[in-house]
Amino acid sequence: QVQLVQTGGGWVQPGGSLRLSCVASGFLIRDYYMRWYRQFPGKEREVVAVLIPGGSYHHADSVKGRFIASRDNSRNTIDLQMNNLKPEDTAMYYCHAHGLTSGDAWGQGTQVTVSS
Repeated sequence: QVQLVQTGGGWVQPGGSLRLSCVASGFLIRDYYMRWYRQFPGKEREVVAVLIPGGSYHHADSVKGRFIASRDNSRNTIDLQMNNLKPEDTAMYYCHAHGLTSGDAWGQGTQVTVSS
């Protein structure tokens, strides 16, 4: 059964760091495009980072230099290290797997709140 389970997130003051993890089961992340999305209240989800099979990554301009997406094939997990967080990073964050035979898969979402 395909499943993405997220951990991490929470509350942090501006300038702080948080780490999100997304553990996959039912498929191997190394074979698929994986993404981190975030969603602001009342807005559509936007891509934060793309993890490409073969090991390369792309990050949205809004997080470039602050967020680092990575994958650990041995743990079948992707991570999002978020540094120098800003209040405008406050959102619900989701991991996503694209192109599975069963269709796309989403993590359950995790809230990130940045405030003083």
